[in-house]
Amino acid sequence: MASDIIEFTFSFVILIFVWLRYTEIMSVLPIENRTTRTLNVFMLFAVSLEPYLFNLVSLFGHSTETEIVQYASFFYSLDMAVLVVILAVFTNELAREEKQLIAPELMKPYKKVRNFMLLSAGLFIFSMLPQFWMLRIQNIPLRFLLWMVPLAVIWVGSIPTEKAKSPNNICGT
Repeated sequence: MASDIIEFTFSFVILIFVWLRYTEIMSVLPIENRTTRTLNVFMLFAVSLEPYLFNLVSLFGHSTETEIVQYASFFYSLDMAVLVVILAVFTNELAREEKQLIAPELMKPYKKVRNFMLLSAGLFIFSMLPQFWMLRIQNIPLRFLLWMVPLAVIWVGSIPTEKAKSPNNICGT
């Protein structure tokens, strides 16, 4: 039971991170167009899949259905990559100078965040390679361990200052 709660908490923390980043971006991004709506729908779908796929992945070591866990881990990597890419696209919209959605001094930090997100998405995609399921460290698929890297990269690459959240530093609002 305790391990189930820990696994649920981990999945919940990921969803909270995505939600916090999303609301931070959308509080500044006033654009409501077909592309934004479409990305929002894809993001909603990816967010809804995350707990389901994570639950299947958490069966590793507890189930004889290793093939299901293997496929779930592949799709979990893909799902996380999709979530992070969509957040990167939204962040990129904020960082486009011609749109003047954020103060000029925040362009560089937001572009840095976008780049960290794209790097993280690339790492999630990289972890989808079959070798990372077959290679094991203490009988844990390397894929699972690799997921810690993009999560750490996203955390390290977050908006570095409180200035980014202040309405006084946002242009055009």
